[in-house]
Amino acid sequence: MARPFRRRVQSAAPKRILVLRLERIGDLLMTLPALADLRTLAPGSEIDLVVGSWNADLARAIDPVTRMQSLDAAWLAREGQGSTLPSLIRAAREWRHVPYDLAINFEPDIRSNLILAASGAAWTAGYRSGGGGSLLDVAIDYDTRAHTTDNARRLVSTVFHAALPDDVSPTLVVPSESHQSGSRLLVGVDAPLIGIHVSGGRAVKQWPPERFAEVGRRLVDATGATIVLTGVAADRGLVEQVKATLPPSRVVDIAGHADLLTLAGILERLDLLITGDTGPMHLAVAVGTPVVVVFGPSDPARYGPRGPYDRIVRVDLPCSPCNRIRTPPERCVGHTPDCLAFIGPDRVVEAARAVLDESARAGTQPARSSTSA
Repeated sequence: MARPFRRRVQSAAPKRILVLRLERIGDLLMTLPALADLRTLAPGSEIDLVVGSWNADLARAIDPVTRMQSLDAAWLAREGQGSTLPSLIRAAREWRHVPYDLAINFEPDIRSNLILAASGAAWTAGYRSGGGGSLLDVAIDYDTRAHTTDNARRLVSTVFHAALPDDVSPTLVVPSESHQSGSRLLVGVDAPLIGIHVSGGRAVKQWPPERFAEVGRRLVDATGATIVLTGVAADRGLVEQVKATLPPSRVVDIAGHADLLTLAGILERLDLLITGDTGPMHLAVAVGTPVVVVFGPSDPARYGPRGPYDRIVRVDLPCSPCNRIRTPPERCVGHTPDCLAFIGPDRVVEAARAVLDESARAGTQPARSSTSA
């Protein structure tokens, strides 16, 4: 209410910048190009990044970030955890002792706009989604047809009144100790290395595990590949279904044995990752590893990989993509939705072999010296 009665002036050269990106792994990783833009346009600034605690390690590995803080919002945390909005606003008010010249919210959510407003930053920017534009000094529309990365970059461009380059440098720096941990898990394995991340994260995005298993078997037979099974401890049941059908000598099972940064170091050494629309997909993209992605209800135009060798496998249905991930249609609950059920292993195997062939011709396979015995 006090905002209209005080003069607010944007700093031409902000010294301290606050950035909010509270959502899941993929959402943070799709913001990396925008963070790189922010560093280019404010080269002398300190950048404080606020993320969910699940992304804390990743946030520390983002090159432009000076400091990391964590806030877990109840509407984003899983298993009923996280803080309520009033608690988060109280936490944000503690940031007022820091003289932030600029604060940017990459979440298209009025609730996080309220958190940003509570920070006391001299100038604020974000999206006017849900009526939250009045809380900001700079508010733009969030284009639901555009890629998440493009929306984030457009926000930075608007704040600084500057055109952005077509390409930006990667900003995720995997620590050497994570590379070493990943190397130890891949000692003595034979190339090509093909990762399979079987878990979809949510039931509505889960491609049947037996189809992942068939893809793995056929690629082992056709290419002599070693299959690297990824996942967290909670994915063990799905991983075991795939693992049980593969030749033991051609499987490396790291599910539950690698933190996010170690996983990044492992993904960086793979020739290919096969997955659904998941956080590890975005992590592979961030470290430059080609992906074959099975897309169902989520929209690849908004969330898909865009690397030169990446492949998206989906079916074109009138109802897909619906993007109803958190609240799926009732007819898609309790079984594999049609947008995934109609995708057979043949298309995924074909896409995987095409990626391997094209990257081999281009000479882009990762070095193997650190993964041999």
